[in-house]
Amino acid sequence: MEHGVGRGGGEPPASGSFPTWVMWNDREVVGVGSEDGRAIRREAERVVNEVAQGLLTLDGGTTWFSDLSPVVRQAVLHEVAGYAMQAHITAADGRAGVARSGVKPTANPSVMICMDPPRYGFAALPADEHVKAFRVIVSVFSVADTRRRQTYCKGACGHAWHNLLPRGERP
Repeated sequence: MEHGVGRGGGEPPASGSFPTWVMWNDREVVGVGSEDGRAIRREAERVVNEVAQGLLTLDGGTTWFSDLSPVVRQAVLHEVAGYAMQAHITAADGRAGVARSGVKPTANPSVMICMDPPRYGFAALPADEHVKAFRVIVSVFSVADTRRRQTYCKGACGHAWHNLLPRGERP
């Protein structure tokens, strides 16, 4: 996959329904069956892309994230940082994303994403910074992914994650 976020389809389970012992080790899920791991990734993928496409507010995505267990939040932060890397964020994307995130530019996640090159170790931040990290990384991803949808995918995009339907219009 060149960019964006796309790993599969189907509807994810309701938020907060994952075991508290889920953790990703690199690209594999440790401690859960492959089906649960795929469900977690699909749900994170869906929420992040809905925020990026304006189908879900950042506050709505943050509420979903906040309802997860601390360990699952770490795993999601790791996953979403991967999405940002795939979107090839720039320093300008970082600054614009931080500005829309509602997080202070001096907060650790804001500083990390605006470095050149950006730092993606959000999952290693203390638990009390995870919500700020989520807001920052999703906001920056939204900026970068919007730019890429308007350039690389303009007019003929076949990426399923760039063509989401609003929740009420899904089959």
